[in-house]
Amino acid sequence: MPLVSQYYKIAGPVPFVDVDIATDNDWYLDPHAIRLASGPQPHQRNAIECTDTFLSEVTDCVIKGKPHGEDLLKRFTEPWETRLGMSAAGYHGHGGAGDVGTSIWDALTGDVEALVRIGALHQLEDLPLFVSGIDKDITSDVTSRIVYGPLADFTAEMVARYPQFTSNGNRTATFNRQVWNPVTRDWEYRSVTLPVADGQPLLLVPRNWARRSLLMNAERFWSVQVLTFAQFEQGVVGSDGKFYPPRKKDLGKQPGLTRGRGTNIRVTKRAIEDAQDLVREFKRFVDSKYEEPDEGSAVVA
Repeated sequence: MPLVSQYYKIAGPVPFVDVDIATDNDWYLDPHAIRLASGPQPHQRNAIECTDTFLSEVTDCVIKGKPHGEDLLKRFTEPWETRLGMSAAGYHGHGGAGDVGTSIWDALTGDVEALVRIGALHQLEDLPLFVSGIDKDITSDVTSRIVYGPLADFTAEMVARYPQFTSNGNRTATFNRQVWNPVTRDWEYRSVTLPVADGQPLLLVPRNWARRSLLMNAERFWSVQVLTFAQFEQGVVGSDGKFYPPRKKDLGKQPGLTRGRGTNIRVTKRAIEDAQDLVREFKRFVDSKYEEPDEGSAVVA
């Protein structure tokens, strides 16, 4: 099936992810990419406010022992209108809202609770570093649901900018959708107007908000930050006064330092006891390497 630009006959580069309208596409909404992107405004500001207030509300529930946090997390039905992510066929993915929400809640009140209580989890994009099973696909689904309102507003702006969405037999329709309200810090339902492509609603995503992989992922955190901290823990000063760290290749084979979120959790807690915030340090590293996608990089061929 055609890309959005082909389906609507829109020429030239477009400011949204140009997805195939009939299937999930191997692109993922990345909450940290949203934070680093150069807009578009006000949608970027609104999306960041949604992700930050959502995680703040959930972690506050963890600290205060309020089960409301799990209720908030269990409403993550997959917003397949974006066509992002991947599934076996078509664009209707797993959408396991209850299972996904419960697994995140169990982690936040279990293995990861200590990190929550000491404030090591600052933003939504920190979750994939520590919560097992939360990788690019589920992170994209969760983020899409939380920022559904800003995405709907961006889509409305695109419909107003490109008359092709409502001409030549094309149409929009109004749908009742769940959105996160950053003021009340709760879910609510709102009417949104979306293009209808091939008989199904379409939610557009700003081009620089989606990536092939997460900027902040568990393996990158382990290899960049966790093993670097271990190097300083185990390094020695030679007779020449120079510091000699062990090789990361060797460290990664040691019990307690092998690749995995359990290692990420343990070492992050140990580092905090040493007054080092590995999450913040990793974020600075990621931000220093970030490059804005070019005009053609968010086109699904």
